[in-house]
Amino acid sequence: MRAEEVYDWLIASSSSSAADAFDVHVAASIIGLAFAEAEEEGRDRLEAVGLDRAAFLDLAAILFPASAPVLAAQVDPRAIEVTPEEQSVRDILGIYSSDAGRLQTHFIAMISRRCQSPHHLWQDLGLRSRAELRELMTRRFAPLARKNSQDMKWKKFLYRMVCGSEGFTLCAAPVCSDCDEFHICFGAEDGESRLARNARAAANGNDPLALPEAAE
Repeated sequence: MRAEEVYDWLIASSSSSAADAFDVHVAASIIGLAFAEAEEEGRDRLEAVGLDRAAFLDLAAILFPASAPVLAAQVDPRAIEVTPEEQSVRDILGIYSSDAGRLQTHFIAMISRRCQSPHHLWQDLGLRSRAELRELMTRRFAPLARKNSQDMKWKKFLYRMVCGSEGFTLCAAPVCSDCDEFHICFGAEDGESRLARNARAAANGNDPLALPEAAE
């Protein structure tokens, strides 16, 4: 299965879940893209997602109940290494979280892991647009979304928050409007959804991601 097929498979397996549809969409987007990356790069799937096996299967049980037994046979019980940088992002998201539940913990871990990837955060989460990222942050990290009142790029903003919490500054400019690199932090985050990009690449003959048959 390709990334978008993993997404579709997970969405189909969420029909018996009582979870919020947007949460289902976001998690399926992250997992679909992460699994595709892992397949392409020869990495462990859960390493790309950012959850250990127990947490991943808990997420699946909450959001994708029909897929949980199949996924249990597809992921390894290896430990997930979290770097100090990634842990700092987790800490910031935890401090400014709108929820303290298990699902929120899983989203914090996944978002923090995907922050380590090189594209715009909305793209590295597999989302369709930056507007979806804004909705995600507003729903699940409302205090943080309010702090980002100038709509700074989210990776830049998160790392600025990390730097501030650890006692040093990311930028020497007194205010953002005086900065010579204003566009780097606040410029447009245009681009194509990475799921859509993967679908186009697959149409050009790339090998699909190997996954089991979709759950009934």
